[in-house]
Amino acid sequence: MNSAGYEAAWQVASTGITAAAFGDEVLFVFAFEALRSLANGTFGKPLTDRERAEATRGDGIGAPVPSRMLQDARGLGARVLACDTTVRLCGLTAGELEKGGVLDEVLGLPQIWRLTEGARVLTF
Repeated sequence: MNSAGYEAAWQVASTGITAAAFGDEVLFVFAFEALRSLANGTFGKPLTDRERAEATRGDGIGAPVPSRMLQDARGLGARVLACDTTVRLCGLTAGELEKGGVLDEVLGLPQIWRLTEGARVLTF
């Protein structure tokens, strides 16, 4: 995931928690704007007027926010990862992200490639 707004976060988090609830292995791989928003605690926050309206409608129907769904998916065994090079390109450090619980692991791209071999891959 590399988009930072509400719509992309909603799609990623709702699909991931659904898959995790069915017992599937779920890996969320964050990059760029999505990684930065996760690191600064703004993952899934609306970025536009349209997204603010969608988030307000979500509140009105009792829909969970993306950050909560991501947290709950992790509780079901989903893992949140990022590529080590992408982390550095974003000006972040692997140690801080892992230590702070933002990411479960920072891996090299070859490791991520192997982990996702044969996987159902969705991008948002």
